[in-house]
Amino acid sequence: MAINWTDAQIEEIVKMVVSQIGGEAKKETPAFDSESYNGRKFIGIFEDMNDAINAANAGYKAIRSMRVEEREKLISKIRELTREEAEIMATIGVAETKMGRVDHKIAKHRLVADKTPGTEDIISQVKTGDCGLTLTEMAPFGVVGSITPSTNPSETVICNSMGMIAAGNGIVFNPHPNAIATSNYAVDLINRACFAAGGPKILVASVKKPTLDTANIMYKSPLIRLLVCTGGPGVVKAVLSSGKKAIGAGAGNPPVIVDDTADIKKAAKDIIDGCTFDNNLPCIAEKEVFAFDNIADELIDGMLKNGAYKITAAQADELAKIVLVDVKNPKTGIVKKTVCRDCVGRDAKVLLSKIGVSVGDEVRCIICETGFDHLFVQEELMMPILPIVRVKNIDEAIEKAVAAEHGNRHTAHMHSKNIDNLTRFARAVETTIFVKNAPSYAGIGFGGEGHTTFTIAGPTGEGITSAKSFTRLRRCVMADNFRII
Repeated sequence: MAINWTDAQIEEIVKMVVSQIGGEAKKETPAFDSESYNGRKFIGIFEDMNDAINAANAGYKAIRSMRVEEREKLISKIRELTREEAEIMATIGVAETKMGRVDHKIAKHRLVADKTPGTEDIISQVKTGDCGLTLTEMAPFGVVGSITPSTNPSETVICNSMGMIAAGNGIVFNPHPNAIATSNYAVDLINRACFAAGGPKILVASVKKPTLDTANIMYKSPLIRLLVCTGGPGVVKAVLSSGKKAIGAGAGNPPVIVDDTADIKKAAKDIIDGCTFDNNLPCIAEKEVFAFDNIADELIDGMLKNGAYKITAAQADELAKIVLVDVKNPKTGIVKKTVCRDCVGRDAKVLLSKIGVSVGDEVRCIICETGFDHLFVQEELMMPILPIVRVKNIDEAIEKAVAAEHGNRHTAHMHSKNIDNLTRFARAVETTIFVKNAPSYAGIGFGGEGHTTFTIAGPTGEGITSAKSFTRLRRCVMADNFRII
């Protein structure tokens, strides 16, 4: 059943979340309740990871006996509840993680509901010849173990679940520790939707307190046949080292090239819109700009007219010391610059206030001119901070943009009307997503063609994941028969 939240209930929930996570509670022991919300106990949340895996396995056995059209009914109900409860999930997500924007997270949930493929993505193939007929079908793996991020927590849980259910799998999640309530709310939503549409009571499971230990149990469980990870380099590496079939969606540092044939006015708006979407949390978002010198001033002027605030080189260096901190690896002793978690996904005005600059809500993005070696260019910040590097020509632009992308092969963008330049950059950067003359989010179907996903598997090659990504191919051969020609 859908929940019709009143304004008073939403306000009370926001107050409760903020009060519960606003204290000095340690990160490893969250103060908020990850098993229930507003007096309603979540379905599918367990104390023990093994119990969660067993529940998901029981759900898998139940869905195996369902027809494809019945699975599609489950997915349709998930779409319906996601649309209805997008606002509450967005509100909880921002309050719990302190990252992003409610209005943009609402849009992301609606995007997931509308453009995540269902069972139509599961297509069988038939080959006939002199020796008979061969049928190849997309079959489920069984139980999928999934690691989800704090940047797009409920969106990833719902998007992945829809595809995995369309493929006929059961699912168990080990959510990011900083987004447990949001992630488990989404798990509960999926179970409520599936049960209401005639499915098992628990098809998707999670744990009350996800940790490295619960993740390791999931990696090693013989019931888990496929691992899917959307997160940072560390967890992706762990999944790929598990010895099991794994889909890994890793980090990116998407560059943008703007040449002198581009529609500069449109490029300026598109780049700011993409860079500031959910305060730059999506991994596809614009992270650094390489602009031809002869149009850079016009581009910057256009950005300033679209909600950007330009800081000086000295202010950029000062801000870099705040948003990037030194972290020492306890094993190697190596000190590395790492993004400050308290700054990730924060509003531009909040970040500016840290260097004594006061602005209003109209400022969406912080821009600055830097050299190629600046930390803002080299590090993936996931904040509405956009460095701009001037280049002389397309050769320099491509060379520096490819270097700044660091071989992640995730996402890149370009604004140009020169087909040769666009083609050269696309070939050189080799990214999974390449967006031309549009905001970055067009690459996942928001204002662009194509389906939506929040798991972009560059490292393992699946690319823009969908239901078929969570299947294994099975072949059935009938020799010398069933060919009627």
